[in-house]
Amino acid sequence: MQTSAVPDLAHNHARPVHWLATATAMAAVVAAAGLLQPDHARAGQAGGREAAAPAPEATGVPLPLECAGAPTVVVERATGDLDGDGGPETVVAARCEAGSGTPPSGIYVLARSRTGEPRVVATLLEPARRQSAAGLAVRDGVVTAVLLGYSSPEVPRCCPDERETVKWRWSGGKFAESAEGGGGTGSA
Repeated sequence: MQTSAVPDLAHNHARPVHWLATATAMAAVVAAAGLLQPDHARAGQAGGREAAAPAPEATGVPLPLECAGAPTVVVERATGDLDGDGGPETVVAARCEAGSGTPPSGIYVLARSRTGEPRVVATLLEPARRQSAAGLAVRDGVVTAVLLGYSSPEVPRCCPDERETVKWRWSGGKFAESAEGGGGTGSA
């Protein structure tokens, strides 16, 4: 055994009071760490809140429009949390790029997949309904759009003569559609 250069160190002989003081200090450190530790559901999140991924972009996402070789164009876009999960979805009104007339629109909801890629998760307005969409908005989880249509085949395809405001709300695992004030005619 090697002898110490300073033979009377205070800690050479631990007494019960030293062990008690050490145990008390360690208990205080463990208790403080437990109180200051973040909630497991929010661990790793800045300030207790996770920075939400941005709303998905429609660029490069194949939309279910049949355009016979013509390109598709997104004419309106709105974002918001539609299903209450804290992450924003994107709603787009898209149509085929046409040289003339008013081609029908489709309204689609885009969300991020588990890998973060944007994808179509719902179709709110099928192009087969032969309506155009305008005034697309998302407020308080509700999608609103003005749908423009035609009262008869004799109405020129450039000039819709029917206008209806429609809302979609996420309910029971799907989007429920409701019309505001019924479908009426009026200038578009």
